[in-house]
Amino acid sequence: SVPELTDFSTEPKHVLESYGPDVTRQGSFAYNCLMARRLVERGVRFVQCFHAGWDHHRNLTTQFEIQCRDTDQPSAALVKDLKQRGLLDDTLVIWGGEFGRTPFCQGDINDRKTLGRDHHPYVFTIWMAGGGVKQGFSYGESDDFAYNPAKDPVHVHDFQATVMHLLGIDHERLTYKFQGRHFRLTDVHGRVVNEILA
Repeated sequence: SVPELTDFSTEPKHVLESYGPDVTRQGSFAYNCLMARRLVERGVRFVQCFHAGWDHHRNLTTQFEIQCRDTDQPSAALVKDLKQRGLLDDTLVIWGGEFGRTPFCQGDINDRKTLGRDHHPYVFTIWMAGGGVKQGFSYGESDDFAYNPAKDPVHVHDFQATVMHLLGIDHERLTYKFQGRHFRLTDVHGRVVNEILA
């Protein structure tokens, strides 16, 4: 039931502490991560935890620390908690955004406190855990300036094909109709990135 699901009073103190000091504040990322684990335990098949405020065109030096403080501990706790409960092997955890940030500053170079970074879709990082992905390695590399892919780039269609494969969906057969034609989410060139599969 929903009241039971949202009642954290049955959670052991060490579990609550592992998610961080904001875990009991409804709407916090820590609260949502613990709620995600509780939903997965109850068989919910898709859970999204959202954390806004990463668009640092300005004030990166102060805002980035806040964002990391809000998300690092709860994210790690979620993965660890899922693993300890035997749920991680069957749960795919994906952490990422729609693009990265430029490797160079944006703003007035004379005012370092207000500097930020612009959108950068060419090179950025996501991480994945559980659900059939290899553990403890990195895939892909950027050039020396962190501006362009240098080795093993993963196009969004490849990423989507890989996620669908991990969910047991054949990306070449999943189509949708638009303006009388059938399209694939992975276009005609998406491929499963087998190198990251366990």
